Amino acid sequence: MKFEDIKNLEIVELVQKIKKEKEDLFNNKMKHSLGQLENPLVIRKIRKGIAKLKTAIAAKK
Repeated sequence: MKFEDIKNLEIVELVQKIKKEKEDLFNNKMKHSLGQLENPLVIRKIRKGIAKLKTAIAAKK
């Protein structure tokens, strides 16, 4: 997710994306704790994506 793509979205869409990303983060953390996650760096990418979305929301307010 590039910030250029994110900043063009509406706040409602950004909130929906954050909700989806948080669900993905939770699922990947559970997989990681069970040893089923092949690439644990996915968790870091999801967290960074959530931060980008939150930054875009703050910029629009």
